[in-house]
Amino acid sequence: MSEPGPSTRVVRAGLPEPELLARETPDLDLFHPWPISTEDAVEIAKRCEAAAFAASKKIRNSEGATVSAQQTQFVYANSLGFSGGYPGSRHYLSCAVIAEDKGLMQRDDWYSASRVPAHLADARELGRYAGLRTAARLGARKIATGQAPVLFEAPVALGLIGHFVSAVNGGNLYRKTSFLLDSLGREVFAPKVRIDERPLEPQGMASTPFDEEGVATRERPIVRGGVVEGYFLGSYSARKLGMKSTGSAGGHHNLVVESRGPDFEGMLKTMGRGLLVTELLGQGVNLVTGDYSRGAAGYWVEGGQIAYPVEEITIAGNLRQMFKQIAAIGSDVIVRSGRSCGSILVENMTIAGE
Repeated sequence: MSEPGPSTRVVRAGLPEPELLARETPDLDLFHPWPISTEDAVEIAKRCEAAAFAASKKIRNSEGATVSAQQTQFVYANSLGFSGGYPGSRHYLSCAVIAEDKGLMQRDDWYSASRVPAHLADARELGRYAGLRTAARLGARKIATGQAPVLFEAPVALGLIGHFVSAVNGGNLYRKTSFLLDSLGREVFAPKVRIDERPLEPQGMASTPFDEEGVATRERPIVRGGVVEGYFLGSYSARKLGMKSTGSAGGHHNLVVESRGPDFEGMLKTMGRGLLVTELLGQGVNLVTGDYSRGAAGYWVEGGQIAYPVEEITIAGNLRQMFKQIAAIGSDVIVRSGRSCGSILVENMTIAGE
């Protein structure tokens, strides 16, 4: 078969369609500089770390507390006449400590992030929480191999949503390296799952009026009633798939998972007996097949209450089944990396232990 001539060749690389470019740049209130001195930042970090040590006598060492203040200026222009930009700020406070008991050690951490410095968690409260989390992991043990419900704590649950985002990302779709090929309009999650993209949220960590190609962003449904209604496409991947850009060049923008279940304690009661996962290890996710196998640590739950910490276990399943088996999404919402979600309860997974 001969190559297509100049008049029939399909051009996929290039600038976006002009009609998709942003014509307005609303003020999303993204710039809140923090004029903090180095000395003041050090004092905040010290208060945070000291609170972690004071939380338990078993906190013996620290990986440090970090205070970060960032300011950025994004500008983009192209030969279609588009020109736009906006300033932004991102601020962080984190603490990681190590607990020890009878020669055995455990590590944990916590952090807070916001565009507005006044919205960061109180340094002492954050440090105290990091210390309590770390001390609570002492005495961890293995559990027997078997199957049980698994509750992903909210920060870990955000990772599950991240796997979905990767699976419906245009690059993986047109390369056919996703287990969710041709999933648009199909039920992928349990019917209770709803996910929205809200790029125009004031002060949102992933808010933007246009993507990295100048394409206007808009609020849109990604999942409704468990059914996929949106992919994440830049101009090139959209053309490869015969579709239009979704304003996703550079990534997604403020994904919100509807979280109307009970609070954290209520989620434990809903599970009754099973595994609470608070940390995942390794990269055992195959996006082509959906196979999922990760090292994990957390707590065993009996009668809706945390019984004891566990470690050195593996949880395994397939993301297709895991998404369909989401039994509840808690109201214990946390916002990180442009995603918002509560804890997620999956009805059944394989747990490999002793």
